[in-house]
Amino acid sequence: MTETIWMADNPPSRKWPIYTRGNVGEVFPEPVRPLTWELVGHQAELGWRDAYRDFGLVDRDDFGDEDWIVLGIFGSYCYLNASYIRMVGVRAPGGSVEAMDLQFFGESEAPPYVPRKGDKSLGATLRLTRQVLKVLGAREIPELEEDKRLVEHLAAEAPGSEATDEELLDFFVAYGPRFRELFRRHILTTFRGTVGAGLVTDLATKAGHEDKLTTLLGGIGQVESALPAQTLWRLGRRVAASPALTSAFDAGVAGLAERLDLGGETPPGDPQVAAFKRDFAEFLDRFGSRGPNEWELATDTWGLRPEMALAAIDRMRLADESHDPGARLSSLESRRREATEEVRRALNRFDRFQFDRALRSATLFSQGRERSKTTVIRAHHVVRLVLLELCRRASERGGPPDPWDGTFLNIEEFRSYLDDPAPFLERIAERRAKAEKLASLVPPFVFEGQQPPLSEWTPRRRDRDQVAAGTTLQGIPGCPGTATGRARVVMDASDPGALGPGDVLVAPITDPSWTPLFLAAEAVVVDVGAVMSHAVIVSRELGIPCVVSVTDATATIPDGALVSVDGATGRVTVLEEP
Repeated sequence: MTETIWMADNPPSRKWPIYTRGNVGEVFPEPVRPLTWELVGHQAELGWRDAYRDFGLVDRDDFGDEDWIVLGIFGSYCYLNASYIRMVGVRAPGGSVEAMDLQFFGESEAPPYVPRKGDKSLGATLRLTRQVLKVLGAREIPELEEDKRLVEHLAAEAPGSEATDEELLDFFVAYGPRFRELFRRHILTTFRGTVGAGLVTDLATKAGHEDKLTTLLGGIGQVESALPAQTLWRLGRRVAASPALTSAFDAGVAGLAERLDLGGETPPGDPQVAAFKRDFAEFLDRFGSRGPNEWELATDTWGLRPEMALAAIDRMRLADESHDPGARLSSLESRRREATEEVRRALNRFDRFQFDRALRSATLFSQGRERSKTTVIRAHHVVRLVLLELCRRASERGGPPDPWDGTFLNIEEFRSYLDDPAPFLERIAERRAKAEKLASLVPPFVFEGQQPPLSEWTPRRRDRDQVAAGTTLQGIPGCPGTATGRARVVMDASDPGALGPGDVLVAPITDPSWTPLFLAAEAVVVDVGAVMSHAVIVSRELGIPCVVSVTDATATIPDGALVSVDGATGRVTVLEEP
């Protein structure tokens, strides 16, 4: 029995022992606050189990008496159970463990799958077969519109700043079951998306065109997670076309909101500034729920910290028109049509019929996955604003200056903290210090049984032997295309540093706060990721050459080195040292 590192840590599963940061690491990249996990953690576990049952995967002995299997917090970081997701590959007709690993986790050092008694289930295989037929025949996902209406009702019911502490807290605590249902739909849509994508992969390989896979699944349009980046691009064009806005941005992002008076009236006489302010306000109204670490309730989004979005605009305004996502999407769509016809011609009539259905399904559910995620994030933000009001009140009553520090408490502690913060100050300070220490370390990407002790974790900022010119690193193809540029290693999306025209963005992991920076770069290289990762889905929509799962790219690729990126083969080559 290992010592509990973080107060929100969960026991690992006994039956399903392999856990990974793959996939979940991009939605919970930082240590998770105890208050967030107590409210939504087990609801997410239950929602995921609900989705597994709906998908047809679950056998009667799978979960037993264990409360935590699918998800878990270990050493303050969120992990996903790889052992159980592999059962989709074991039980689904035509599935494989290797295909599931690739779609969800990318390249990792996960232990190889070892068959066990009970893993195969005829009942689950029959149910999954029915699910496959249903998914391949789908032409719409009407329940996702129902989810949007549920979130609209949630927002309408949210108490405002005039509400009492008790009313705000009651609303906050009641969110758990609602989140479970929304999350169930998101996960179910995600797994349905693997059906078409997997069949497209199999048929393209059968046709001898596996090199066309990234092209076939790119440029699909209507991907909601890409919309913020597209909107920020247009704002960047406004800045580039305006001498007044350019001058304001040239003075630096710090203090930019005040210089432009983004929260105030626009004086007459400068229609370009007025149009920017109007469009930026509309951007925040529409996408203010998005930002870094957005599944965490105790985090600042673009709406709460607009300077993060301004930093992205500042980089995009320097890019030329070749980075226009609309033009790139048109090119991707054209290449996608050509690749589709090429694969179809190489297939027999029956396989061609299956290919058409699979590609339509993969497109539909890939769009649906991002739409359902956006809906959940909007619901999260409704609750986040209620929580922030409570945390602000506690700060005014003597709590820590940073209102979010109150979320280092569990719900029972938080109730008392609202009435009298003073007795909790030392406890909060200790937990904050512990979280900062954990955030300075990289948790093991994969573990089996028990997470390794902290002494075996590596520092986040560490000296590593950087690769020399001529070295080629292999990752997973994300979005097709080639590019050559100077590597810019960026560890924080809100601080893109010197990233500019002609550069290649090298990032540790990406969530929606990173994707606007994609448009400022020639290509994107990511330490971790997989076929189903956010970086891949959005880069394919924006038309940015992308390679993911390049292990330790941020540590081994020298900042400023000249690199070439091939998004179709997953190769990143260092051409010249800085």
